[in-house]
Amino acid sequence: MKLGQKAMDALRAEVRGRLSVGDDLVVAGAVALRGTVLLVQQKRPQLENYFSRGFLEDCLRLEENYGAGGLENCEIFASPELKNGEITAFYAMGEGGVLSAIWKMAEASGTGLSVDLRSIPIRQETVEVCERFDLNPYRLFSCGAVLLGAKNGRMLAEELARRGLMAKVIGQAREGNDRLLYSGENARYLERPGTDELWKILERA
Repeated sequence: MKLGQKAMDALRAEVRGRLSVGDDLVVAGAVALRGTVLLVQQKRPQLENYFSRGFLEDCLRLEENYGAGGLENCEIFASPELKNGEITAFYAMGEGGVLSAIWKMAEASGTGLSVDLRSIPIRQETVEVCERFDLNPYRLFSCGAVLLGAKNGRMLAEELARRGLMAKVIGQAREGNDRLLYSGENARYLERPGTDELWKILERA
């Protein structure tokens, strides 16, 4: 179902710039960090049955240690090194996680896309905590990570990595409306964003 004009205008106000066919998609900062921190804060007694105190303390520092930090305000992209990647679109992730961010950027740009889920930067701590609650980490609150469109995603990711950030090319904008997520040889269509996985846990509290 297509978005109405008002909804599309609101979406395009969230996403800075637009993807063009052939642009790379780059994620800077590990995804679902804020969600992981909130899960540990909210459900620490349950998690202590499975994880050590040191592991849980490390989880609480994930966003501080592996987030994109100042990238959210775009100021860093004024540097000549990052301009060489020719950034075309920018979205600071939040509710709904990286899959919501990908859908929003493609929808605002009117493009299809293909994304390799295995390329998305994610911390093992996040994976393990989400497994305990049967949550999808790619749909978990991801404040602290940024989704970018770029003409040369590899160059951009390498420069961000030199600055100490987890950054990976995860896919590419394509012609048409198909938005495909790959995991090995398996492929599925990207669905319109639903409820953030975090709310499943908060509703149980």
